[in-house]
Amino acid sequence: MPTIHVSRAPTRANEVKRYFEYSESGVEVLEDGLKEITFGEYLVEEQVLDRFQLFRALQMQDRLPGVRLGEAAAALGYAPIGAIEKIYARYRELSSVSIA
Repeated sequence: MPTIHVSRAPTRANEVKRYFEYSESGVEVLEDGLKEITFGEYLVEEQVLDRFQLFRALQMQDRLPGVRLGEAAAALGYAPIGAIEKIYARYRELSSVSIA
């Protein structure tokens, strides 16, 4: 994971408060901030794997260095490798935010 360096410029309290205000137009905020999601969590979110299956695939990956998570899940019979590759392509297309 890359290191993120943040320089802190002097700010006024009201500027910070305004930046983090929520819209009054009915937007429901479930969580604050951005969330990084791993491919394994994405597989669970997309209901390809359940948490137990993800755990087992991660265990296999730990025992066999160099094996990709999708390969481990397919080898355990949880999903066909072709389906995992398609989901991985969708995962790679997720919007991301780069912080400089």
